[in-house]
Amino acid sequence: MSRLTDYDPEVISAEPMIFRTASFQDLDAATLYALLKLRVDVFVVEQACPYPDLDGRDGEPGTRHLWYEVNRRPVAYLRMLEDTEPGGTICRIGRVVTAPEARGEGLAGQLLTAALAAAGDRPAVLDAQSHLAKFYAKYGFAPSGPEFIEDGIPHLPMRRP
Repeated sequence: MSRLTDYDPEVISAEPMIFRTASFQDLDAATLYALLKLRVDVFVVEQACPYPDLDGRDGEPGTRHLWYEVNRRPVAYLRMLEDTEPGGTICRIGRVVTAPEARGEGLAGQLLTAALAAAGDRPAVLDAQSHLAKFYAKYGFAPSGPEFIEDGIPHLPMRRP
């Protein structure tokens, strides 16, 4: 097992993978804790990047949490926010994360596809870690501004019309 998580890669491949989606209000404490733990395990511990993951947006009206779980443990996750810009609302996708043991299974892409379907005709935006720009381009995202550094990691703003 990984030092970062308590997921067993053999169990991940042997057990059924379940897709879930919920608003903040629909998350029970144990599920919320598990989702936040996955985010911290990867974004803070694995990437050695202390940053304020709890940004106050998880519980906003219109926010959706999407994830895959095995044995009630999340193995991939993303968050959808509703943002406003001139012309209407847009979907902001973020916190896209996959547990190390579940990588290579296409879970992030499946979550992204589900999020884009839920967004419908609204534009979608995200701030991609720069090394993942080609991944997001496969889903119709294109750079929408210059690269910037956030918490010591290069990012690229991207938009899908």
